[in-house]
Amino acid sequence: MITELGHFALILALMVAVFQMIVPMIGAQKNWAGWMATGTPAATVQFGLTLTSFAALTYAFVISDFSLRVVTLNSHTAKPMLYKVSGVWGNHEGSMLLWILILTLFGAMAGWFGQGLPPRLKARVLSVQSAIAVAFFIFLIFTSNPFERLAFPPLNGQDLNPLLQDPGLAFHPPFLYVGYVGLSMAFSFAVAALIEGKVDAAWGRWVRPWTLTAWVFLTVGIALGSWWAYYELGWGGFWFWDPVENASFMPWLIAAALLHSAIVVEKREALKSWTILLAILAFGFSLIGAFIVRSGVLTSVHAFATDPERGVYLLLITGIFMGGALVLYALRAEQMEAKGVFSVVSRESALVANNILLAVACFVVFIGTIWPLVAEMFFDRKLSVGPPFFDAAFTPFMVALSVILPVGALMSWKRAKLKRITVSLMPVLVVSVALGGLAFAIQTGGSALGPIGVILGSWLVLGAAFEIWQRAGKANKIARLKGLPRADWGKAVAHAGMGITTFGIAAMLAWQIEDIRIAQIGDRFEVGQHQVELIDVREVDGPNYISTMAEMKLYRGGREVAHLFPEKRVYPVANMPTTEAAISNGILRDLYVVIGDPQNDGGWAVRTYIKPFANWIWAGAIIMALGGTLSLTDRRMRVAGGQRSKAVTS
Repeated sequence: MITELGHFALILALMVAVFQMIVPMIGAQKNWAGWMATGTPAATVQFGLTLTSFAALTYAFVISDFSLRVVTLNSHTAKPMLYKVSGVWGNHEGSMLLWILILTLFGAMAGWFGQGLPPRLKARVLSVQSAIAVAFFIFLIFTSNPFERLAFPPLNGQDLNPLLQDPGLAFHPPFLYVGYVGLSMAFSFAVAALIEGKVDAAWGRWVRPWTLTAWVFLTVGIALGSWWAYYELGWGGFWFWDPVENASFMPWLIAAALLHSAIVVEKREALKSWTILLAILAFGFSLIGAFIVRSGVLTSVHAFATDPERGVYLLLITGIFMGGALVLYALRAEQMEAKGVFSVVSRESALVANNILLAVACFVVFIGTIWPLVAEMFFDRKLSVGPPFFDAAFTPFMVALSVILPVGALMSWKRAKLKRITVSLMPVLVVSVALGGLAFAIQTGGSALGPIGVILGSWLVLGAAFEIWQRAGKANKIARLKGLPRADWGKAVAHAGMGITTFGIAAMLAWQIEDIRIAQIGDRFEVGQHQVELIDVREVDGPNYISTMAEMKLYRGGREVAHLFPEKRVYPVANMPTTEAAISNGILRDLYVVIGDPQNDGGWAVRTYIKPFANWIWAGAIIMALGGTLSLTDRRMRVAGGQRSKAVTS
């Protein structure tokens, strides 16, 4: 009964979405207030029905209702409750329902919190947002229905992919989806503004909170995915330039550019056309990501589905919305003339440079990701584009971005004096270079990557701190620091977080130590300044898996500092093995141990890594997200758009 209710609610939600797509748009065109006013209640009902459908599917997973095909394929009665719930979105059908739930939530929030928007713009935004929902409702119901029944339900299910049975992967997709789908609001605002033929400072202020929210969730989602890959896949890395990793990274880069570009629209009414284009591209890359994950055209450990037919539908959705928006953009280009004039040396120019670097970096990632598919389709060649290409092609843009961020943040609007800024930043540069020199002197035979990472990381962190200190003025600094807008604090925190992540990546790659050997039980061996002892290896039964668990001790200077239990698990139902690394976490280093296969002589393959500053990578990402969240709490971010609209209409 509950399953049928969920299915019925899904169909009703589609009908409401069609209504919301048409009626408010006509009302805005005809200036009919009653028709425009239907947008908010329709968005609320649409979200409520989608939430009902999602709750029904969750209930089916919790009670192990194997009459549903999706539950049978992705659950099992012996699975822990956390993974029964996360199994709802651990598959193609359920994850698409979660995608639509978030899409309708954003639409409802635009209705609830958009009281300050002009009625015609608000109606068009809600209509465009609902048009996206209509496309995905149709895709879900007719090609990927999560409520499809089995004529003869089995006694038990086939279990969830063992790689997804992990806390990191339980929470990673929802965060990522909020980021992906949140960019639909920037798209809806852009298309609504194009239809209306008006982009002004108020529009820049309205679009920023939605974009910033999406960027924050994308940052957390990407960090969780990277952290999961680090400790779950057993290879000791944090980023492999996998197609699905890239699919989440590309919209993150464009969203970061959009955030900075929207500031120029808001403050100076410049870069209007470019900002609209970024808003379209940001959501476009989210749609491309959905296509990559679900079509199977590119192989990835993260992929949800390998169904080319579904991929065609997603490609069609991407083509319709991106193509339609870009055609409208071309038709309205002459109406987006910039008003603000600025010199080559100004904050506007620094933000333009920021945008160019981020956009070109995104384009490089896109080319590297999609090129194997292009080569196979058009040149009949099978190619693999791996980390060496991305590292070489992408890194220079991030280095250049890191160099200009502290300088650009101190520039004034319209016209700035570069000499004054560089002189004021000289102490920051001196300290950063000194720290890099110290790192170079301490390391023994290491590459230049570590010291360069120290310099860039210090430059960003100290530059962000210096900017805040400068904004406090010359007198009563402490009091004025407390009174600074939260958006200023948020920007500084986010830039500092980027510096911490930059340092963490460089330090780990430059100074890590790797040891691979065959160890007998009782052996103790040296890895860097540590000693590792293999105590025992035994079989252990888990809730729904069988584990080969090693017991190992970690010593330093003859003193035991950690007790580790790496595992190799086999999930009998899915007939799939996984590697569970054991990690001794620390602020300055991780010691990472993986137990391998048994050897003919009775020994065991053991891989040991020392990962310096590994946790700084994810700490920096979380600090970036905290900076974005801090900016979102700024009162100006929440109310100034509404105040501006009232001032304009009065």
